[in-house]
Amino acid sequence: MAKIKILVGTVYGGARDVADGIKPVLEQKGYQVDISEDPEIADLTDTDNAAILISCSTTGAGDFPPGFEKFYDSIQQVGMSLSHLKYGVIALGDSSYDETFCDAGKKIDATLEGFGAMRIGRRLDIDCAEYFEATEPALPWIEDWANRLVG
Repeated sequence: MAKIKILVGTVYGGARDVADGIKPVLEQKGYQVDISEDPEIADLTDTDNAAILISCSTTGAGDFPPGFEKFYDSIQQVGMSLSHLKYGVIALGDSSYDETFCDAGKKIDATLEGFGAMRIGRRLDIDCAEYFEATEPALPWIEDWANRLVG
């Protein structure tokens, strides 16, 4: 059974709620899904994973949640090739912070792509000011993402 690891960066639990909400969709498609709020570099190099999904909130002025910031900094410092990695990003933010809306997700997306990883589909930017339940826009997105991963 192919594995997908969902790496979560959250402050108040919204990004974790999204991960928990999309997990059953992926499991119905035959994936073994593991969710981690404590991501490590090893998650990106584990060839047992068919893909990595990032579900990450933006906090402050376009910043990462505290635990996820260490992970992001580690990627920058190590600077390894990720050409084997397939990934997707679900970015959560508040559009009233126009210039930094979903910046954490945008940064991790650009970094993974910069190190050669292959994004599957488009990044999903969720405006939490528009959606009380951030899982709502994530469900149709994950269906499309999973179909693209196979195809």
